[in-house]
Amino acid sequence: MGFMRRLAKNLKVLANYRRLAILKYLKENRKAPVGEIAHEINLSFKATSKHLSNLFAVDIVQTEQKGLQVFYSLAPDQKPVVRYILNLL
Repeated sequence: MGFMRRLAKNLKVLANYRRLAILKYLKENRKAPVGEIAHEINLSFKATSKHLSNLFAVDIVQTEQKGLQVFYSLAPDQKPVVRYILNLL
């Protein structure tokens, strides 16, 4: 996939209020399970999980399994455009 397509894909994923709220929450709290994120951004578990899946698909967030819970955090190596957006949050 070329640079322009990857850039467009990342921008499309980032161009959503709820996903930006998730990223802001993870930026401030480092790591959290879906239920906690959903509660904090006032969204259903199912919708939050779908948004996290979109962010995971483009390597903006990463997962860590702890028992039955999956914890999400920001991926350590962000693309420059993602780093820029995160700095704005």
